Amino acid sequence: MNQTKNFALIGASGYIAPRHMKAILNTNNRLVVALDKFDSVGVIDSYFPEADFFTEFERFDRHIEKLKKEKPEDKIDFVSICSPNYLHDSHIRFALRNSAQAICEKPLVLNPWNIEALQKTEQDLNGRVWSILQLRHHPSIIQFRNQILEQSDKHHELDLTYITSRGKWYQYSWKGDESKSGGIATNIGIHFFDMLCWVFGDVKSFKLHYSDQYKAAGFFEFNKAKVRWFLSIDHHDLPVKAKEMGQRTYRSFKCDNHEVEFSDGFSDLHTRSYQAILDGEGFGLSDSLSSIDIAYKVRNSVAIGLKGDYHPHLRNVFLK
Repeated sequence: MNQTKNFALIGASGYIAPRHMKAILNTNNRLVVALDKFDSVGVIDSYFPEADFFTEFERFDRHIEKLKKEKPEDKIDFVSICSPNYLHDSHIRFALRNSAQAICEKPLVLNPWNIEALQKTEQDLNGRVWSILQLRHHPSIIQFRNQILEQSDKHHELDLTYITSRGKWYQYSWKGDESKSGGIATNIGIHFFDMLCWVFGDVKSFKLHYSDQYKAAGFFEFNKAKVRWFLSIDHHDLPVKAKEMGQRTYRSFKCDNHEVEFSDGFSDLHTRSYQAILDGEGFGLSDSLSSIDIAYKVRNSVAIGLKGDYHPHLRNVFLK
């Protein structure tokens, strides 16, 4: 059994933070202190009501230093990072400078060269940075990857569709600012890009067919697969059946015209990720590099429109 570890959490009021709190609890560890500039963090009561909480980074920093010097039993072993994407790099380095391992939400960083800089810092400070790549822990995705690996001589055709409706608030938040979130492809597509790299390896060629603040679509060619992808936060892009059923999210992953079902099984993926990290078997900086590089290229490419092997959803977009 693992010895109980002490955690700090940055970004406690965010959407994803409760999954990290639950994972810390479910792996029999402690959340000692949390930080967020917003104080709507009552969710902490459901997990770690005794945790200290700060709204100012400077006081949070001082508290962690005080624990290290005066209360070694509460010294922070891990810093879980759920802050806005553009702050991840800074908060990871903060964790390493405080002799704690960093566990960071997606995307780990916004640019591929940030990975290289963190690798140097990780080495210099003898630290460790872990990335939450939860789809690699999803049973259906693991099964799918094993099937692909067994079919070593087969070339595949894939269509990936992910539509997750967001309200007007989205564009007014940091998520709607591409310089802070990385845009649609980075903010909501990074896990799927990572999954594709994990299953099919490096990208041989890439095309961006469409991109705006609400949706993006393109084409990847891997050694053994051609992938058409479509990402959207616009509820108008939901299929008619999904709308009729009142669904706000739609996922579809078709390989060779056969649906790969992974709609369920998301509830405990953060706990699985944490357990793997605690066992020293999580995913580190190098594991995130390929998907970060893809997202960066998408963000900095010019869309070519309906040319080549485009996603079926795009025809509806251009006909509107």
